[in-house]
Amino acid sequence: MPYRYGYYFDPTYILVLIGAVISLIASARVKTTFNKYSKVRSRTNMTGAQAAQRVLNSAGIYDVRIQHVAGSLTDHYNPKDKTLNLSDSVYGSTSVAAIGVAAHECGHAIQHQQGYSPLNIRSALVPVANFGSAAAWPLIILGIILGGAGNIFCQIGIVVFSAAVLFQLVTLPVEFNASSRAVHILGNIGILSEQELPYTKKVLKAAALTYVAGAAAAILQLLRLVLLVGGRSRD
Repeated sequence: MPYRYGYYFDPTYILVLIGAVISLIASARVKTTFNKYSKVRSRTNMTGAQAAQRVLNSAGIYDVRIQHVAGSLTDHYNPKDKTLNLSDSVYGSTSVAAIGVAAHECGHAIQHQQGYSPLNIRSALVPVANFGSAAAWPLIILGIILGGAGNIFCQIGIVVFSAAVLFQLVTLPVEFNASSRAVHILGNIGILSEQELPYTKKVLKAAALTYVAGAAAAILQLLRLVLLVGGRSRD
C-alpha cells in the first residue's frame, strides 16, 4: 500500500522531535550555565537592578523604569511602556550571571533608544507571527477536510507560519547585538573586571543558543508543513 500522509506512521514527526530535542538541550544548558555562575559574586557587589540602572544611565537613558517580576529568567525589556523587567534570580542578585542578564536587557533598551532596525522589524512582526503560529494548523486541517478544493487553505497556512519563522530569524541578530552591547558596556564602565567578563560571556552565549534552537525548531516545523502539504497534493 503506498504511503499517504495522515495514515499510520507519519515520518515527518521526526522533524518535530529533532526540533524538540534541540530546544531541550539549549534550555538545559542555559539553566546549568546560569546556575553555575550565579554562585560567583561580582567584585563590585552590585545587584542586577543596580547594574542595570548604571548601564542605562551610562547610555544616557533615564526614562526606563526597572522593576521586579516573578519567576526565574523571565527577564525582558518592554518597549511599549519602557520597563526593564528583572526576575527573582536577577533583580537582587550580586552574581556575574545576574549582572550579565540585566545588562543584556539594557542592551534592548539601548537598541530601542537608537532605533536599531532589526528590533523595529521584530516588533512589527510580533502580531503577524502570533497570528501565523495560531492559524497555520487550523488552516491546513481545514484544507485537508475540504479536499482538493482546500489546497489554497493549506498554502495560506504555510505562508502565515512562515511569518512566525521569519520572526525567529530576525530575533537572532537582535539578541546577539544586545549581548554584545552588554559585554562591551560592562567592561567599559568597570562593573565587571577582565577576569569576570568571560563568565558573563558564557552565560549570555548559552542564552543566545536558546534563540538559535528556537529558530531551528521553527524551520524544521515549516519544513514538515511543506512536506505534508506537498505529499498530500501529489496524492
